[in-house]
Amino acid sequence: MTKVEVSFKHLPTTAVSDVTGGHTNLRSDIKPLADHYKIAGRAVTVRLPDGENGAVLEAIRAAQEGDILVIDAKGNTNRAVAGDFVLSLAKGIGVQGFVVDGVIRDIAAIRELDFPVFSLGTTVAAGNKNGGGQVNVPIAIGGVSVRPGDYIIGDVDGVVVVPQEDAERIVAAAEVKLEKDDVRAQEAHANGKESIINYLDKVLTPFSDQK
Repeated sequence: MTKVEVSFKHLPTTAVSDVTGGHTNLRSDIKPLADHYKIAGRAVTVRLPDGENGAVLEAIRAAQEGDILVIDAKGNTNRAVAGDFVLSLAKGIGVQGFVVDGVIRDIAAIRELDFPVFSLGTTVAAGNKNGGGQVNVPIAIGGVSVRPGDYIIGDVDGVVVVPQEDAERIVAAAEVKLEKDDVRAQEAHANGKESIINYLDKVLTPFSDQK
C-alpha cells in the first residue's frame, strides 16, 4: 500500500467526510455487509448494463493488489453483481473489496470469506451474462462521480470518494481534525460535569448572542 492508502486506512470516514464537506459521500443505503469492514484504496471502476455482471470478471483481471472494485449497477436490486465464487477470485488476487450500487448473493459464504462488500443488499438471482459493460471509465455511483484511480474509503458509517489529485491534502486535513477532536474531548471531560457545562456554555454563547 502507498503512504496515502495507509493513512486513509487509519482514518474514519467521518473525518474524511468532514474535511471534504460531505460532497463525495455515497448514499447511505450503500452499506457494509459486516460492521467490521474497513477499506481504503484506489478505484477500479465498472459500468454494467442493467442486470448484467460479465464485466466484473474483466475488472478483477485488470485490478492490482489493494484495489477496490467500484461498480455502477444502475441501482438494480433484482440481479446480483457477484456471488461468493467471483468474490473469492477477487480476494485471491488481492482485490481489497467491492463497492456496488446494486446487490450481491451468497451472503453467508461471503461473510465466511470475510471479503469486504458495500452494497444495496442481497438477492437470490444471478446476474445475466449477455455481454457489455466497461472497465476503468468514469462512472456515477451512489450519487457521486468516481474516476479510475480515485481513492475509496469505507467503514461501518459509509463510503467516501476522494479525487486522486486531492488525496494528500485531504489526508493531512483529516489528521489535523482528529487531533483537534481529541483535544476537544479531553477538555470537555477533564473535570466531569463542570467541564462539560463549561464546554457547552462556550459552544452555545455565539447562538445566545444571536437571539
